[in-house]
Amino acid sequence: MSDIYHLNFKLPNGTDQPIQDYQDKVLLIVNTASKCGFTPQFEGLEKLNKQYAEKGLVVLGFPCNQFGKQDPGSISEITEFCQLNYGVSFTMAEKVEVNGEQAHPLFEHLKSNAKGLLGSKRIKWNFTKFLVNRKGEVVERFAPTAKPEAIAAAIEALI
Repeated sequence: MSDIYHLNFKLPNGTDQPIQDYQDKVLLIVNTASKCGFTPQFEGLEKLNKQYAEKGLVVLGFPCNQFGKQDPGSISEITEFCQLNYGVSFTMAEKVEVNGEQAHPLFEHLKSNAKGLLGSKRIKWNFTKFLVNRKGEVVERFAPTAKPEAIAAAIEALI
């Protein structure tokens, strides 16, 4: 399947969240970490969320502890940290793996449809960002170094 609407993920409270609920929205999906050099990007992601939510953008954060063990806390500690320090109001998911045998199916789909540098599927670090159009198609991958404000034009082109 070329769209992501057949996939689900779990919210921090353990309930299933069908991605189909976001049909006809532009999605920005990010693997996050609360103890990373890129952690301040939460502020920019929240800014994008507030700026474009009414136009159809949904930001989804997926905490991940695979890179340098930079998100070791429980999901409640992580979400509290994000809310208190960065005012995060966008949807955060349960902690996931993005690479390897235990990689979440959503990230397997994202990586297959938007390869990284030199055609690599593997996610290299925290705060890799994937942009999905209103049809559920993965249109672009952004490196961890890409600041949220730098991808605003790509978002605007889709909303």
